[in-house]
Amino acid sequence: MNIDIDNEKLVELLKDLVKIDSVNPSLVPGAAGEAEIAEYLKEWLIALGLKTELIEVEPGRPNVVGVLKGTGGGKALMLNGHIDTVGVDYMTIDPFDPKIADGKLYGRGSFDMKGGLSASLGAVKAMVDSGMELSGDVVVACVCDEEFASIGTEHLMKEQRVDAAIIGEFTNANIQVAHKGFAWIDVVTHGFAAHGSKYKSGIDAIAKMGHVLIGLEALQNILLEDEHPLVGPGSVHASIISGGRELSTYPDRCKLEIERRLIPGETREDVEIEMQHLLQSLSEDDPKFKADYKITFYRGPMEISPEEEICKLLEEEITRIMGAKPRFIGGSGWMDTQIIYDKGIPAVAYGPNGEGAHAAVEWVDLDSVYKVSQVQAEVIKRFCA
Repeated sequence: MNIDIDNEKLVELLKDLVKIDSVNPSLVPGAAGEAEIAEYLKEWLIALGLKTELIEVEPGRPNVVGVLKGTGGGKALMLNGHIDTVGVDYMTIDPFDPKIADGKLYGRGSFDMKGGLSASLGAVKAMVDSGMELSGDVVVACVCDEEFASIGTEHLMKEQRVDAAIIGEFTNANIQVAHKGFAWIDVVTHGFAAHGSKYKSGIDAIAKMGHVLIGLEALQNILLEDEHPLVGPGSVHASIISGGRELSTYPDRCKLEIERRLIPGETREDVEIEMQHLLQSLSEDDPKFKADYKITFYRGPMEISPEEEICKLLEEEITRIMGAKPRFIGGSGWMDTQIIYDKGIPAVAYGPNGEGAHAAVEWVDLDSVYKVSQVQAEVIKRFCA
C-alpha cells in the first residue's frame, strides 16, 4: 500500500511558496532574496515536528534544514531543493500570483524548483502523518543561491553527511545521474597604447584577441569529437568581450570572458592545459602576441552509476507508481548534485514535469508533482527503513 499524499495540502503549499518573492539578489541587485521564504519553511517544518534550523549562510541568505529523526541504525537520506528564483521583470504572467489552468500551476519558481521542493516536503509530511517509524534520518535541506553560486548547498555540505541524496529539480519524472560542469575564464590580451597614427609603435590588443577567438572555434570543433552518451560533447564559447579606450588610440588591453562546459571525465586541469596550449601556440606564431588567462569560477561535472541503491529504488518505485519505466538521463546544465557527489555521496535529480525555467511563462504539472511526492515517500520508506 502506498503512503498517502495529501494532494490538497500539497497544492496549497506550492501556491504559498510561489506567492513569496525569492528572487536571487546576486542575479538582480536589490531583489528580495530567500529570507521570507526561509522563515515560512522553518515554521512549516517545525509545525510538522522536525528538528529545524535556519542557518545564515551570508547576511539575508539563509538555508533551512529540518531533520526527521530515525530510531537509529538506518541509512540517512537527504531531500534537497533550492528556494531562490531568477528574475521576473520580463515575465508576461503575474510571477507571484499562482494560477491553475488545465492541471498546470503558473508562476515564477513553480517549475524551477518550488514544484519539486513541494513534492519532497509533501513526501516527508506523508511519512510523519503515517506514523511509520524509520531507522534512518530524513534530512530536508531548503537551500539558497542555487541560481548563482550555490553558496547554500556548498555551506550545507561542509558538515552534513548522509548516505544518499535526491534533488527535486525537474527531470520529467526520469532519473538524472549525470550532468555537465563549467568553467568561467577571463583571457586578457596586451597591446601597446599609441596615437592612432603611430602604426609602427601601436599594438592592437583587440586584433590580437581575434586570434584567440579563432583558436576557440578550433577548440570547439575538437570538443565535438568526444561525445558523452548522456550529456553530449563539451563546448566552449565567447560570452563577453571588452576593450579599447577611444577611437584614436591603439587599445592596450582587451578582455574576453569565456564559458567552457565540461563532460563527465573532464577536469579543471584539462581546461588549464587547453588554455595554456592555445595562448602558447599563438605567442610562438606572433612575437607581439601577449596574453594571460584566469579561471574565475569552476564547477565540475558529475556522473553516478544507475546501479547505486538510490537509483534502483527510484527506478522501481517510479515504474510501479507511474506505470512506466523511467530513463536514466544526463543534463546539459549544472546542478547542486555535484557538490553533494563531491563528498562521496550518491546524489541524483528527480522531479516533476513542466516548462518555462527562467522564461517569460513558467508552469509545473500538478499531477506530476503529486506522483513525484508519492515516489519520494516510498523511497524514503524503503531507504531509511
